[in-house]
Amino acid sequence: MDKGGFAPTLHTSIRQFNGKLFHDATALPLSAAQVELLRLAAAADWTTVEPAIFGTLLERALDPHERHRLGAHYTPRRYVERLVVPAVLEPLRREWAAAQAASAQLHDNDKDTEARGELVKFLRRLTSVKVLDPACGSGNFLYVTLEHLKRLEGEVLAAINAYGQTGLLDLAGGTTVSPRQLLGLELNPRAAAIADVVLRIGYLQWHIRTHGLTQLAEPLLDDYQNIRHQDAVLAHGTPRPRLDAHGQPVTRWDGRTTRPNPATGQEVPDENARVAVQDYPNPHPTSWPDADFIVGNPPFIGTSRMRDLLGDGYTEALRKAYAGRGVPESADFVMYWWHKAALAVRDGHALRFGFITTNSIKQTFNRQVMLPFVGGDNAPLQLNFAIPDHPWVTSEDGAAVRIAMTVADRTRPGRAWGRLLTVKTETRPEGDDAADVTFTEQQSRIQPDLTIGAELDNAKNLKANASIAYQGFKLHGGGFIVSPARAAEIGLGKIPELDKHIQPFLNGKDLAATPRGVLVIDLFGLKANEVLQRFPAVYQHIVETVKPEREQNNRAIYRDNWWTFGEPRIKLRAAWLGLDKYIVTPRVAKHSFFLFLEKGILPDDKLVVFATNDAYHLGILSSQIHTVWSLATGGKLVDRPVYDKTKCFDPFPFPDATPAQQARIRELAKTLDAHRKRQQAAHPGLTLTNLYNVVEKLRAGHALTPKEQATHQQGLASIVLELHRDLDAAVAAAYGWPTALPDAELLAHLVALNRARAAEEKAGTVRYLRPAYQAPGHQQTGLNLPTRVATETAAAVALLPWPAELAKQIQTVRDVVTQAQAPLTPKQVAARFAGAGPAKVQPILDTLAALSLLRWVEAENAYAA
Repeated sequence: MDKGGFAPTLHTSIRQFNGKLFHDATALPLSAAQVELLRLAAAADWTTVEPAIFGTLLERALDPHERHRLGAHYTPRRYVERLVVPAVLEPLRREWAAAQAASAQLHDNDKDTEARGELVKFLRRLTSVKVLDPACGSGNFLYVTLEHLKRLEGEVLAAINAYGQTGLLDLAGGTTVSPRQLLGLELNPRAAAIADVVLRIGYLQWHIRTHGLTQLAEPLLDDYQNIRHQDAVLAHGTPRPRLDAHGQPVTRWDGRTTRPNPATGQEVPDENARVAVQDYPNPHPTSWPDADFIVGNPPFIGTSRMRDLLGDGYTEALRKAYAGRGVPESADFVMYWWHKAALAVRDGHALRFGFITTNSIKQTFNRQVMLPFVGGDNAPLQLNFAIPDHPWVTSEDGAAVRIAMTVADRTRPGRAWGRLLTVKTETRPEGDDAADVTFTEQQSRIQPDLTIGAELDNAKNLKANASIAYQGFKLHGGGFIVSPARAAEIGLGKIPELDKHIQPFLNGKDLAATPRGVLVIDLFGLKANEVLQRFPAVYQHIVETVKPEREQNNRAIYRDNWWTFGEPRIKLRAAWLGLDKYIVTPRVAKHSFFLFLEKGILPDDKLVVFATNDAYHLGILSSQIHTVWSLATGGKLVDRPVYDKTKCFDPFPFPDATPAQQARIRELAKTLDAHRKRQQAAHPGLTLTNLYNVVEKLRAGHALTPKEQATHQQGLASIVLELHRDLDAAVAAAYGWPTALPDAELLAHLVALNRARAAEEKAGTVRYLRPAYQAPGHQQTGLNLPTRVATETAAAVALLPWPAELAKQIQTVRDVVTQAQAPLTPKQVAARFAGAGPAKVQPILDTLAALSLLRWVEAENAYAA
C-alpha cells in the first residue's frame, strides 16, 4: 500500500495509497483474539461507513481529563450543518444564483458561449475555494463541508452540461472539489491524523458512488498536508521549567488529586500531587493559512478554568501574547479563535467565518472581544447569522453547556442584515446525543449581544451611577461559612468583640429560595497573628478548613492572605459606611427582584449590592422599565438571566423625577419591600421564587394549581402584583413615557436617553444618585433635559460602486433589494449605485424575478425579496 505493485502473499497487484500514511508500516503486537477481531472488521463492508464516527471514537478514547483540558467534544452532524450552511454554503449559493442569472440573461440575448462561460467561471471559483477549521478535531466540520461542496459542484456540472458540452472531471488537474481545499489546525496529533483520513475516506466514497473505481489516479490518497498539527492561537519558543529564586522548579497542585483532612475528614487538595509549571518564551499569536471561509467548534474552556486546565505558564503566555490586541484576560478560551477569525475577515484574508461557542459569548466579558468588530455604527463586520442559545450534547461524556452559533463577514454598505434564530422547541430522541430543535426567525441587524433591536452595547457608563453597585464578597474558602452551632463553638456569643467578625451571610439562593441560615467569618482588617492571639478557636478553624485550599491557589495574594476573603470588596465597605441598609438582587435568578438588607448581613458574590438606602432607587430598580433593560443587557446562564452590574446598572439612565414623583415611588417601594418580608416572616416556607411564579401567572391570566393557590394565599400575591403595577405606572410617569410601551420601543428610548445623559455629563452636569457620597462638596447645576426622547433619524446611506462583471452586478442588486425594508423600484435601486441608472438595473431585476430570486410587486411597480 505504501509503494503499490504486486503483493506475492495476496497474489494480486495493490494500488499505491499514500506514502505518508503507510510509509512506517510497523506491525503492532496483537494477541490472537485481537487478530481475530481485526479479521472480522476487515470482512465488513466499509464502503458506506459514516466517516464522522471516527470523531466519536476519538472522543471516547481520550482520557476524560485530557478531553476536558483540550475542550474536545464531538459535534453532532446536524449541529455542524446548522453552522456550515450559513457560514460557507449560503454565500457560495448566492454567487451561484448570480452566475445562473447572468448566464440566463446572456442566453436570452443569444450569447450561449458567454452564458456557458459564466457557469464555468463559477465552477473554477468553486474548485478553488479554501475552507479552514482552526480547531478541526477529527475533521467533522471539514468532512460535512466537503459533502455540501460536492453537491453544489454536481448542480454546476449539470447546468454546464445543459449547454450540450460535458463538464469533464480532471482529477489530476485540480478541477474538481477535493480535500486539497479543506485546511485544518489541530493540537492533538491523533485527532489531526484522523481528520486527514476522514476527509480522504469521504472523498473516495463520493468518487466511488459517482464514478466507480475508474479515474482514480495513484496514489489514491494524495499527500495534501493540509491538516496541520499545531496550536491554533499561540506560538512560542521551546517550553522550559519555571524556576524559583533558588533555581528550583516551581510546581503547583495538579488540580485533581485530593486527600481527607485528618482533622475534619473533608477532601482537601493533596499538596504532594504536584506538576511542574512551564514557561513559554516569546509568546505571540499564531498565523493561520489564508482561506475564503473559516468554520469550527473551538475548545469550551471558561476563563476561570484556563489556569487549571491549560497550566499557569500557558495561560500567562497566551494572555501576554494578546495583551493590547483586543482580547481581555477575562475572555473565555474560545474568544481567541473568534478574535483571530474576525481579524482575518476584517483584513481581507477571509470572506466569512462561523463558530460554535458556549452561549456565554453574549456575556459582557466575551462581548468585549466582539464589540470592536460588530458593535457601533461604523463596525467593520456584521453578524449574518446567530443562534444565541442552543442545546448541546448530553451524552455521558458530553459537555454540560449550552452553545451559541455566530457567523460574520465584512459590513456591506447600507443596512446590515442578519438572520437571528431563537429556539422554539427542543426534544431529545431516545438514545440520541443531539436534540431536535425548531426555531423562530427574525431578520434585521444583529447586535453583539445576539439580539435584534436597540444598540444596547453602545450605551455609555454614567458617572451618575458610579461607585454604587458592587458584587458581594468572594470568599475563596468554604470554611469561612459556618453554622450557628459551629459559630458558638468557636466563640460567638462568648467573646463580645467577635460578634462583628461573624455575621449572617446570604447568597442568591438564600434570597430566592429557602435560606440556609448560615454565618460567615469575616476577619477583614486583622492580621493573622491578631486572629491567633484574640480568637484562637477561630484561627484553628480557618487553618483547618480554609488554609489548605488557599495554599494551592495560583494567585499569591490569595495564598499569602489566606485568613481573609479572597475578594474583601474594600470599595463596597467604604460605600456603605453610614448606611443602615442597602439594596441587593441575585446575579442569577429566574425572576428579577430587588430588596433591602439590613446592615450587618453580608452578601456573597452571587448578589449584586447597591450602596444606597433610598427607597426611591429601590422603586426604579424594581420597575418593569428596569427589568426590561436588565434582561436585554444582562447575560444568561442556561435558562436564567444574569444581572451584570456593568451593563445592567452602570449605563442605566434614571428618570428626571419631580419631588412628588420621587415621593410616590419611594412610598410604593417601601410598601412592596415590607409586604414581602412580612408575609415571609409569617410563612417561613414561602420563597420569593414561588411567590413571583404566582405573580407572573396572575399577570398572564393563567389558572393557578392547588400548590400555587396556597402560595397565593401565603404571599397575598395579588397585592404584590397590584403594587408592581402601581410602581410601573409611577416610574413610567417619572420618565414621561406611556406605561405599556413595547419592549423594543422602550429599549430604544432608554438607549437614546443614555446618550443624552452621557452628553449632559460631558458638558459638566451629573445627576448623582448619592451626591454627598459620590461627589462630596460638589454643587451640580440643574439641567432641564426632557426624558421623552424623539426618534432618531436614519443616517444617509453611502453609494455602492457598480461592479464590472455581470454576475457581481446581479449579486449586488439582489443584496440591495433583499436587505431593503420595503419593495424598491428600479429607480430606487439604481439610486443606491454610483454609475448605474435604471436602464442598467431593470434587466437584472427582471432576470432575478424570472428566476424567482426576487419578487415582482405589481401594485407598486417594485421588487422585493
